[in-house]
Amino acid sequence: MLYYVSGKVALLEPGIAVIDCGGVGYECHITAYTAAQLKLNQNARLFVTESIREDAYDLFGFSSREEQRCFNLLTSVNGVGPKAAISILSAGGPQNFTLAVMTGDEKMLTAAQGVGKKLAQRIILELKDKLGGTAELDFSGVTVSAAPAPSGALSLATAALQELGYSSGEISTALKGVDPGATTEEMVRYALRAMVMKG
Repeated sequence: MLYYVSGKVALLEPGIAVIDCGGVGYECHITAYTAAQLKLNQNARLFVTESIREDAYDLFGFSSREEQRCFNLLTSVNGVGPKAAISILSAGGPQNFTLAVMTGDEKMLTAAQGVGKKLAQRIILELKDKLGGTAELDFSGVTVSAAPAPSGALSLATAALQELGYSSGEISTALKGVDPGATTEEMVRYALRAMVMKG
């Protein structure tokens, strides 16, 4: 089983990259996000997910483990094939996809070709917890009794921001003053605005 392919980018076309690994060219289906990280005739490393069927053997390549993880989660959802997953990730990259799922943003998902409202709802329902729900936020080790237990919305907002690559310190600062009664989406938007203003 292939883990990654590394070598010179021999061919770069919309949706396709061929990586020359010691004289053997591996054709990988890629997203627009990954394509933007590649340059023809320059070395690259793509993390690979294999798709083996009776009539085809396809490789899907990703510039980051995060994008590969999102792809694998997407294809685990009933009704989402590799092409649809590539389309969804091409529409906004792994960060925007994660944000869309965590905040329940159907519009962001339906912007991808071939993704309708019902499929977008199924993706959100099935992947919300897997993409960083409360299961990843274990507060059992907190011994300070004065610290209030975070609300479900705050936990989800924190998890969503962690998935986007922000540190705990940055998230804590950005969420200061947020309305505790706000929805997860409102909290995430509040924090992102705060970070943009700070930056």
